[in-house]
Amino acid sequence: MARTTTAGTSAAPDSGGRTVADLVTAMDRLAPPSLAESWDNVGLLLGRHGDPVSKVLLCIDLMPEVVDEAVAREVDAVVAYHPPIFSGLKSITDATPQNASLLTLIQAGIAVHSPHTAADAATGGVNDWLADGLGDGTSEAIHPAEVLPSSERFKLVTFAPATAIDAIRDAMSAAGAGRIGDYEACSTETDVVGTFRGLEGTAPAVGRAGVFESVHERRLEMVCGAAGLAAAIAALRDAHPYEEPPIEVHPLAGRPDPTIGAGRLVTLDRPATVRTLVDRLRDHLGTDRFSVHEPDRRRKHAVIGLCAGSGAELMPAAFDRGATLFLTGELKHHDVLDAGRRDAAVILAGHTNTERGWLKVLRKKLRQAMPGVEIGISKADRDPLRAV
Repeated sequence: MARTTTAGTSAAPDSGGRTVADLVTAMDRLAPPSLAESWDNVGLLLGRHGDPVSKVLLCIDLMPEVVDEAVAREVDAVVAYHPPIFSGLKSITDATPQNASLLTLIQAGIAVHSPHTAADAATGGVNDWLADGLGDGTSEAIHPAEVLPSSERFKLVTFAPATAIDAIRDAMSAAGAGRIGDYEACSTETDVVGTFRGLEGTAPAVGRAGVFESVHERRLEMVCGAAGLAAAIAALRDAHPYEEPPIEVHPLAGRPDPTIGAGRLVTLDRPATVRTLVDRLRDHLGTDRFSVHEPDRRRKHAVIGLCAGSGAELMPAAFDRGATLFLTGELKHHDVLDAGRRDAAVILAGHTNTERGWLKVLRKKLRQAMPGVEIGISKADRDPLRAV
């Protein structure tokens, strides 16, 4: 959104020609979209990639009050943790408050990005920030994300005479196969014995048609990305001496990474009671609104499961992995009863209270990633519930 400066007003900071695309790049590094849950809607939800960005507003919920604040502060983009567009829209009119807000943002030229569960799962994201409030210890994901580099989505396998292997590897490498990190031409070779019988009309490179042949070969294996798979197969065919080259394509499973993923399992250096943990969280979250379930008030908890927001789906897995306490924003009544049946404790701190403090972490990281861009936290965005 274009900005003008008149006498008596302060000029916007020099953003160095930053655009919405730069904001998306920065957010994708902090909260990779690949880490988001399959049901979620993350990334750039509104705006043009090429529009300039000099002011960004951060919030948890993009309520009408926050939209008004964004317009009044003349920001170019809003990073809303919760996606304001979640399911498919068939129209955008002023018939509902949500869509009316979207229209206001469109008319003002304000882009909207949402990281949501990608930010929960990322290193240094919402759940890591929440875990920091429990005390010193170690932390890992309850459900580790499965990570697989784009260049290693498949394994290509072929068999050929040893004299042809170098040519086949070189051709496949030139097509993009065999790339692992900063290394190229990566492969594995194994001595094997292949058998075949060419039918009438064939012209085998080894032996004769109609005769059962047994040939000493080399098995060649190379990883390959999805984008280069067709080209690598074509290169394999061109370089292979056989009339019908044997080709196997094996999809590879992701490798679990305990540092990223859904929820966190925290092992404290020094076990603590629910009361002690609530006291720590009160300072960390900046709230006095806690609900607890504790079968034994004297019990000290060493292993704690947690999930920002609403983490009921992760609670059983946390207990199965040894947690005796689960921390989240909210649970249904029967979820709490289920925890009690496991003789486990629960701390509920309010949905947005387990998320809101991370905005300060995000502001610091975005300021580092986008120097010259003004990054602010919404003053209108707040917990929709209050104690009375």
